[in-house]
Amino acid sequence: MIGILSFLGFTALVAIISYFATRSTNEQTSDGYFLGGRSLTAGVIAGSLLLTNLSTEQIVGLNGSAYTDGLSVMAWETLAAIAIVVTAIFLLPKYLKGGLTTIPQFLAKRFDVTTKTITSGLFLTGYVVVLLPVILYSGSVAISGMFDVPTLLGVSDSTALVICIWGIGLIGSVYAVFGGLKAVAVSDSINAVGLLIGGLLIPIFGLMAIGDGSVFEGLDILVSTNPERFDSTGNTGQEVPFSTIFTGMMLVQLFYWGTNQQIIQRALGAKNLAEGQKGLLLASFLKILGPLILVLPGMIAYNYFDGGLASSDLAYPELVRAVLPKPLVGFFAAVLFGAILSSFNSVLNSSVTLFGIDIYKQHINPDAPETTVVKYGKIFGICLALAAMFIAPLIANAGSLFNYLQEINGIYSIPIFTIIVVGYLTKRVPAIAAKIGIISGSALYIISQFWLKGKFIDEALENASTSGITDPAQLKLIEAEAYPHFLHIMAILFVTNIIIMLVIGALKPRKEPFVLEYTDQVSITPYKYVNQVGIAICCIVIGIYVYFAR
Repeated sequence: MIGILSFLGFTALVAIISYFATRSTNEQTSDGYFLGGRSLTAGVIAGSLLLTNLSTEQIVGLNGSAYTDGLSVMAWETLAAIAIVVTAIFLLPKYLKGGLTTIPQFLAKRFDVTTKTITSGLFLTGYVVVLLPVILYSGSVAISGMFDVPTLLGVSDSTALVICIWGIGLIGSVYAVFGGLKAVAVSDSINAVGLLIGGLLIPIFGLMAIGDGSVFEGLDILVSTNPERFDSTGNTGQEVPFSTIFTGMMLVQLFYWGTNQQIIQRALGAKNLAEGQKGLLLASFLKILGPLILVLPGMIAYNYFDGGLASSDLAYPELVRAVLPKPLVGFFAAVLFGAILSSFNSVLNSSVTLFGIDIYKQHINPDAPETTVVKYGKIFGICLALAAMFIAPLIANAGSLFNYLQEINGIYSIPIFTIIVVGYLTKRVPAIAAKIGIISGSALYIISQFWLKGKFIDEALENASTSGITDPAQLKLIEAEAYPHFLHIMAILFVTNIIIMLVIGALKPRKEPFVLEYTDQVSITPYKYVNQVGIAICCIVIGIYVYFAR
């Protein structure tokens, strides 16, 4: 009961603070609703970015991956720091110079409106089919596990999951659809503090549980029991083989932190370039600490439960329930609930922005006043949230949650990233090249991962069966070697699409070179130490990898 009361109290407090903090913003204008009035400061941007990323698809999913593979999965976190630095130094100045509200807006200026619409459609499809349902599902698994909702309500596990999904979805919809970006960003910043504190408590209590009350004794036991799991370089058959760091991993990171509307919208709402860069750099530095929250608990859970959990995705919620003192479970569940809402809110708010500006205003009602654009954006957001709530329970049998999310996202992430890169780095590649690039990129990836991959793996396993191989570890390795890792496929298709676009540009170039005009909406004077801080962060990341390499 104490846990439930602390959960409700903290959640209500965040909602009240967010409401009063955003009353002064004119949310009935598109700039106020979609970008928080372009008034976000460095601290708000950093906190919002971190909590948007630190949701349960990360906390539950990545800790589940660490439970299986160990430290090598930290690549999803530590390499993000480098991608954020690249965004701060190279991409954000261009975005703010062009006065962008959405990333597809740049594609309309650089190529044409049809390219922008296709890109917006891909973003929205990915959000409603993959990202929003995964956030709802993973969040429901965590909340249901911590509070033991099936026992509490006297229902089955599947019914409890559905109840949690709809509860999170409805509350998140109210935040995102009716509050706008500033309400989401302010609540994110408050929850980020609680998440960092609560997130660090889990490995501390986990190590104490292993070490009979001593954190350092627990750490010694953890390292000495399975030293091979503290290797930053993953092997073939693991989720992140070391070679993928130099291929698709960095492409995925650059897409996510540099072009994904869900993430970059926070930086687009900065009051000026300097604040935006400082916010990104602060978030980048804090991402280096991410493995303490997103990887270490999974490794502790492997030791604590002796690798005996039925599913790796249960590692985090089961560890929390096992080691955290009961009075703190409610507080941490409230913080985690805030993280769930953060990701759900940010994706939903980004979807509303994409629909309102890039589809409704562009194609349905070009003469609509801003209040009408916001109104129909909100209606679309409600429909999107409902669709995600219906889809979320279907993910229960998807396998490794985090790996599933990253692989499916490749359908739209790399094609979109490709045309943005070519758009910024060239001046005469035409719009037809972008359309072909984005369609061919998605189609080739789908063919690769959902047809060729299965065909090659089935053939390899059939040959193994014929040869009498039955050892599970050996079969897993054979399966991994039967077809290139999906991150390698992403890199191959990225290069292929760039070549296709450049060839088209050489054969049929634009008549006039593209010039990015300064819209003068915000100051684009950069933070004077952006290069020095960025280089320092990159050196720290490389040092961590070298230290843990075995």
